[in-house]
Amino acid sequence: MAKSNILAAFLVFSIASLSYNPCLSCPEDHKQALLQFKSMLVGKPDRNSSNSADDTSIFGIETWNSSSDCCRWMLVTCNLRLLSRPVIGLDLSALVPSLAQAPASVLTPLFRIRNLAKLDISSNSLQGEIPADGLANLTRLVYLDMRYNSFSGSVPSQLFHLRNLQYLDLTANLFSGNLSSKVGALKNLRFLNLDENFLDGEIPMEIGNLSQLQTLSLRQNKFSGRIPLSLLKMRDLQVLDLRNNSLSSEIPARIGNLANISTLALGHNNLTGGIPASVQQMERLETLRLDGNSLSGDIPAWLFDIKGLKNLFLGRNNLTWNNNASITPKCLLSKLSLRSCGLVGNIPDWLSTQNTLDFLDLGDNKLEGTIPQWFAEIDFGSIILSDNMLTGSLPPLLFKSDSLSVLDLSRNNFFGELPENIGNATEIMLLMLGSNNFFGQLPESMSKFRRLLMMDLSDNNFSGDKFPKFDPDSYLFYVDLSFNKFYGQIPMSFGEGIKLLSLGQNEFSGELPATLANLSSLEHLDLRNNRITGNLPGFIFQISTLKTLNLRNNSLEGSIPNVSSTSLQILDLSNNNLIGSVPSTFGNLTGMIETPKTFFFISDIFTFLLNLNDVIVNWKGSMRPLASKNLDIYSFLDMSRNQLSGDIPATLGNLRGLKTLSLSYNKLFGRIPMSFGSLENLESLDLSHNHLSGEIPETFTKLLQLSTLDLSNNNLAGQIPSGGQMDRMNDPNDFANNSGLCGVQIYVSCSMPSSLESLNEEHHESWFSWEGAGIGFPLGLFSTLATIYFAGFLSLSPTQHKMQNHNQRRRQLRRM
Repeated sequence: MAKSNILAAFLVFSIASLSYNPCLSCPEDHKQALLQFKSMLVGKPDRNSSNSADDTSIFGIETWNSSSDCCRWMLVTCNLRLLSRPVIGLDLSALVPSLAQAPASVLTPLFRIRNLAKLDISSNSLQGEIPADGLANLTRLVYLDMRYNSFSGSVPSQLFHLRNLQYLDLTANLFSGNLSSKVGALKNLRFLNLDENFLDGEIPMEIGNLSQLQTLSLRQNKFSGRIPLSLLKMRDLQVLDLRNNSLSSEIPARIGNLANISTLALGHNNLTGGIPASVQQMERLETLRLDGNSLSGDIPAWLFDIKGLKNLFLGRNNLTWNNNASITPKCLLSKLSLRSCGLVGNIPDWLSTQNTLDFLDLGDNKLEGTIPQWFAEIDFGSIILSDNMLTGSLPPLLFKSDSLSVLDLSRNNFFGELPENIGNATEIMLLMLGSNNFFGQLPESMSKFRRLLMMDLSDNNFSGDKFPKFDPDSYLFYVDLSFNKFYGQIPMSFGEGIKLLSLGQNEFSGELPATLANLSSLEHLDLRNNRITGNLPGFIFQISTLKTLNLRNNSLEGSIPNVSSTSLQILDLSNNNLIGSVPSTFGNLTGMIETPKTFFFISDIFTFLLNLNDVIVNWKGSMRPLASKNLDIYSFLDMSRNQLSGDIPATLGNLRGLKTLSLSYNKLFGRIPMSFGSLENLESLDLSHNHLSGEIPETFTKLLQLSTLDLSNNNLAGQIPSGGQMDRMNDPNDFANNSGLCGVQIYVSCSMPSSLESLNEEHHESWFSWEGAGIGFPLGLFSTLATIYFAGFLSLSPTQHKMQNHNQRRRQLRRM
């Protein structure tokens, strides 16, 4: 409300100015300042360079030239009521192309225009510290928008001397340091927004001096400590947004003194205690966001007596709903989140009175029963009932809505076939039905979803070989049909914009379709545990965007094709019938060379999507899940359990970003490359069950992240390197069944007297007997034995008694 009033006032002032049109020009010094700004921003472009910016690529600024009146330029507003026609407004948002950057110093000429009342420089990728001294010149500034840049350093104290400022937005920059206490001197401030600048420290008590402030937003920073009590003096405050910080302690008991508050947003902090009773004094309250804290106690029924309340977010706390509470709400809600609030029994009947509900999140409770008829009749926009115990089939009435955009029923006990009319809800963007008991074929009507972004039908009993055919230009980018009973050819009917396609753990057969190469945006492809046959095609490695490729446990044959530089970070070809050598070109996998970084994922927007299906990889000797939303922080290469032969290429040592490398259960021979010492991020290395020979490279001592190593069942000899992490690789199983290894890790001296050679032979015989015990499959052998041993169920065999005697004799020799 306050922001719109400010903009309206500025607009009225600008329109009124247009009624005056004296034959005068803007001040020459203002024109020259603007032309200098343009020159510094655009520069002198090289017309032969594709990277050069020019004024034709910057909308509006092409009208700026020395031969015309700057009051007639686009993006410029002058005060035409004054004879001097000064420049009072600059709308310079998004001038710099999104892939370019510019230094903050380009703003310097603008700070010479002292009459400025409005300055919008948002979304320009400006870098560096704000020119503080120049900013101090803009004493008449009312509106300042600097969001979505890359400003760094502390917020300059000069900013807080701009006493006429009514609107300030510093969203999404890189500021650091505490909020200056000088902010308290801004007595005329009406709107303050410091969103997402990563300011830290405590909110200063002096902020309460802003007695006329109407909107205060410090969202998405790192403020800690208590909510200052001085805020309670800001009686004109209408919007208080402190979300997404690290604020702690209790909500002030007298928070209700802010009687004009319409929006109170304190979500996603570390606040404790209960909901203060004074909140019920906020008669103008429309939005209350307390979700994502550590609040406790009962949810007070009087919240629903606040007549104007429209949006209530209480989820993800330790709050509980009084199961015996019978309420008749006096409010009509638009949005409601009671996620993780201890709701039990059926979906609450009192919701039937809330026919204006657009967003409902009752996820992660203990709700039972079926979806009632009245519920299906409400024209919801978003329904989130995931992680409950709801059952029954889906009512067809649910899909007659023209508004339904999000339906998340994941992890319940729903069953039956999907209604044939499901496609009538054409506005659905997210359809999440994973981990239920649905069965049957997918209705063809689903192809009518024109806005669908994500579809998760995993972990059900769906079957069949026919799939909805989406438009090639569909928005659909996330499809998960894994863990079902689909069969036939791999479906390619989901559009060409797919980023994640998960079809693992089904019964798909045949060869990999060549049309996969048409998926130019594909990043994650999971086809594990199917019946795919034929050769591994080269085109699969030519998808430049591909980051994850999981083809584990199929029947692929032939050799692995050479690859060019790709973005692959996770490659799993294990448990197939591949032959030939490991391509030396794998050393060019750029996605495994650089240390992986995090990436933006859809759950960053839709925060309730915290349980998207994981990608399963062989991690440190066992199959473990990796969260889909964090795939880009991992890098894996697994070619185990094939028929690969030849030397291990030294080029694999280039893959410095690798966390896991597994080549076990193949027919590889030759030496372990010395270059493996360059795998600086490697945590797990498995080269077991091959025919490798020679010594373990001394460079292994440089693998400072290594925590799991298996070199067993090869022909390795010589001393096991010592130093660094290698001193911690002291499980003898990891070196078992090699021809001549020695070292402290396996308790075998490398300078053993000849009289002990026979004892060493007995020692190696005992290793063979361990593996021959046949407990479990090779993948889980060592962990199984360890579990049994520590549980006390493994009795000593004669061979182990022999080993004990052997160790006693060795200790006696050491004392000599």
